[in-house]
Amino acid sequence: MTLESLKLAAALPEILLLVLLSVVLLIDLFMQRAERVVHGLSVGGLLLIGLWQLMDSGQTQTVYAMNNLVVADSMTAFLKGGAALAAAITLLYSRHYIVDREIPNGEFHVLAMFALLGQFVMISANSFLTIYLGIELLSLALYALVALRRNHAISTEAAMKYFVLGALASGFLLYGMSMIYGATGTLDLPLVADKLASGQADRLIMVFGTVFLVAGLAFKLGAVPFHMWVPDVYQGAPTAMTLLIGAAPKFAAFAITIRLLVSGLIGVAADWQQMLMILAVLSLGVGNLIAIMQTNVKRLLAYSTIAHMGFMLLGFASGVVDSDTVGAVDAYAASLFYVVTYVITTLGSFGVLMLASSKGFECESLDDIKGLGRRHPWLAAIFLILIFSLAGIPPTVGFYAKLAVLEAVVQAGHIALAVFAVMASLVGAFYYLRLVKVMYFDESKIESPMDCGRTAQSLLAANGIVVLLLGILPGPLMAVCLYTVRVSLAA
Repeated sequence: MTLESLKLAAALPEILLLVLLSVVLLIDLFMQRAERVVHGLSVGGLLLIGLWQLMDSGQTQTVYAMNNLVVADSMTAFLKGGAALAAAITLLYSRHYIVDREIPNGEFHVLAMFALLGQFVMISANSFLTIYLGIELLSLALYALVALRRNHAISTEAAMKYFVLGALASGFLLYGMSMIYGATGTLDLPLVADKLASGQADRLIMVFGTVFLVAGLAFKLGAVPFHMWVPDVYQGAPTAMTLLIGAAPKFAAFAITIRLLVSGLIGVAADWQQMLMILAVLSLGVGNLIAIMQTNVKRLLAYSTIAHMGFMLLGFASGVVDSDTVGAVDAYAASLFYVVTYVITTLGSFGVLMLASSKGFECESLDDIKGLGRRHPWLAAIFLILIFSLAGIPPTVGFYAKLAVLEAVVQAGHIALAVFAVMASLVGAFYYLRLVKVMYFDESKIESPMDCGRTAQSLLAANGIVVLLLGILPGPLMAVCLYTVRVSLAA
């Protein structure tokens, strides 16, 4: 391939996704009763893009395009493929849910793909400018999705909270970026790293800018103390929108974290690693402790998400030890593995809640899942596997994901941090096992018929099986994570 064609190929996934959502938008606008066509075209297109990107993740060549605003490498393709597949699975799970609640079908699919386009831009970003554009495109689409059920007051309230706190997070990010630009005179992440390495940047201003950047990232990740929006939005949004917020965007969040902190600000790693350690400890402690008190399953999973993001940050906080980056690839690959497995498990968990819901009935409180083991045995069995994975119980993949991160933390010499993470996980096991107890040992007075399609049921079963198989054979996925991180950081 010529250099120009390679540069065009760097933005090809975004171009194809934009064409797809434009076609879906036009079909929904001009075709009568286009629900099936819109759904089929959206899911089919996303599956093709996702599979193509995953197969392309074996590339070793790194390409910079559009005046170095965009980068295409192995990790870019892997994360885009994962995000596209997660979005497609979310649409499949949501099919009957949005129909039963009379949520506008076309708008839902188009906004979901706009959110995915924002994620693609974030994943490809090689500049502060590109990162911010991707974040805003993702955020604006998610704000609209949360408020899409216009006659539902709780959803509208959740959208307002999300919008206000999201704007605050964007302000933090912009302020941090402006300070770093003032210190280095560039917005390109590799050039920022070069300026730091050569000592040309004002270190004090860089540290202040890094503080604001980390705060903005913590908002987007939902880490304590910037977590206030997570439980309210998870509970208030319709479950389909909650899944769109809680699954695929985690790939983009990982991407901008590694781009900003590792590719751009590795020169001040000693400073941002300390901040990430504090965020991780607070997230693990607060997330797991407050989750114990929750009676709403979606809110419980929200605090669980906060704790899991704390675990993911532990890997980033363990990459550099006294300016030594020998263990960086293993640590960041452990975090990537954790994110991938978390997204897979989250897709299944919220998929269970959507499949257990029906027209006029929302399965979201502990009372709603009482007796689920007798009402829907196969659904409860899959939920059991997913809960065990979230809790980190073998032989599910969640156990190996936690073990990989803890190994990176121990190798970095943070023994006390590893012990605290294990203790926090033991606390988390309590509320996860409570879900199992409610499902199998409590009596239910609710009769909730399951009227979802066979496609969603088969997909959910496959989701549970993947969580088990990856727990038994985690090696191939970990090898892919190591390869993508190693190739991307070597560029």
